[in-house]
Amino acid sequence: MPTVFVVEDDASLRDELKRLLDLQGYACRTTTDFGRAADEIVAARPDCVVLDLKLPGAGGHAVCRDVRRKSAVPIIMLTSSDSEFDEVMSMNLGADDYVTKPYRPAVLLARIEAVLRRAAPAATRPVVEHKGVVLDVAKGTVAYEGRAVELTRNEFKILRMLMENHDAIITRQELMCELWQSDAFIDDNTLTVNINRLRKSLAGIGVPDDFLVTRRGQGYLV
Repeated sequence: MPTVFVVEDDASLRDELKRLLDLQGYACRTTTDFGRAADEIVAARPDCVVLDLKLPGAGGHAVCRDVRRKSAVPIIMLTSSDSEFDEVMSMNLGADDYVTKPYRPAVLLARIEAVLRRAAPAATRPVVEHKGVVLDVAKGTVAYEGRAVELTRNEFKILRMLMENHDAIITRQELMCELWQSDAFIDDNTLTVNINRLRKSLAGIGVPDDFLVTRRGQGYLV
């Protein structure tokens, strides 16, 4: 079973998270030694980290930075802060996602599942298939009912992220971070252009228009 390492200084919330993860079949590790949290995470080699931003001492940003120097483990920042600066800082330090408190259990679990899928070795997923659309990871092509087309780098990355997390809404910010490692200085229209190119490529091989769905104000899903 996947292991999730929770770093949270609120004891009641830490226990609540552990119960939630245990019920969902995850092995949960925690710590109360926040000064050594990064070392404990690296030593434990978990599959995912849920990391509170507002920790005693140096704080979650420092833990995130120190973990990322030694490990590629997915990190989800969990915080009561809704500051855009804190979110951008977290992503720049290597966090994979950012969830604000009070969190909704279903949303947090979906985010954990999503980062775990993205972190799975590519070799174990040579082909991704959904609703008859087949994405060949090795070749960078997409096929539908016997017709195939080669995708550009950005088209491929967008479609792969959406298909590997199918039935879950992927935000524009998440897509921009996936394509350009940051959404801080990217023109929002740039993503729209890439989405439209992907739609055109899919339409060219006969994929139905409703395969790639836009949820206004939220993001995209397949």
